[in-house]
Amino acid sequence: MNIFLWILQAVLAAFFALSGLGKAFQSKEKVLVKAPVLENYAPGTIRFIGAAELAGAIGLVLPRALGVATVLTPLAAVGIAVMMLLGALAHFKRGEWLGVGVTLVLCLLAVVVCVGR
Repeated sequence: MNIFLWILQAVLAAFFALSGLGKAFQSKEKVLVKAPVLENYAPGTIRFIGAAELAGAIGLVLPRALGVATVLTPLAAVGIAVMMLLGALAHFKRGEWLGVGVTLVLCLLAVVVCVGR
């Protein structure tokens, strides 16, 4: 189970790190190419979402890997789950059913990490 959780944490961390980097450091126009759901959000809000995704990615791996403040790993997973629920809601409002499904799967995976850790 431990190996499964590490693999899951690494995959989620990689996904959210890449997603967060794009949102945090690219222009709104470039972000909208890959994430049109964010068109009604201010650039500062998009950067905040990206920073939160980056923090979640770091929190999924680093505390547990270093053995310091390991309680932060399940808390990071909870934060990611909440972000994904909010993302699912944004997709739902736009009628983007694939986006709803993807974000709910990511939410479920984050919950698995939280419960497992």
